[in-house]
Amino acid sequence: MIGKPRLRALIENEQDIEKISFRQEKLLRRAVKETLAYEGFERNAEVSVVICDNEAIREINAQYRSIDAPTDVLSFPQFESEDEYPDVGYVPIGDIIISAERAREQAETFGHSFEREIAFLAVHSTLHLLGYDHVNSEEEENVMRQKQREVMKRLGLTVNEDRKDT
Repeated sequence: MIGKPRLRALIENEQDIEKISFRQEKLLRRAVKETLAYEGFERNAEVSVVICDNEAIREINAQYRSIDAPTDVLSFPQFESEDEYPDVGYVPIGDIIISAERAREQAETFGHSFEREIAFLAVHSTLHLLGYDHVNSEEEENVMRQKQREVMKRLGLTVNEDRKDT
């Protein structure tokens, strides 16, 4: 491919609890793009980001993970491995669903901005779309935490070292 890889991030705000500004949408795109760049993803990529409330994410969590509780973010990769990527065009790597309501709660709990929280959730979820997981082992969890820290630093955003999921 000639030139830098491009990102097509489709952002849809399906909630009205938190106002999502153009600047915040731009930050979400930057967080996804920086994560892909950090990981050396050299293809044009497409990612869908849906912003919802706690009730909507609870329903999705119950349907797809059999966990009847709200969560902060869900990731739905399009492919299980790079071998499945299409040969041409944008690679639709998957969908990210963020609860703006939960993001606000966590921002207040951890003492940082809502913007920092949604960027972190986008980074975290993009790593999941690329195949990383923190559930399988402590080693995988540590790898994912380190990658999140590095990408957040690249974005110029601080990372709370006491936070369990950083």
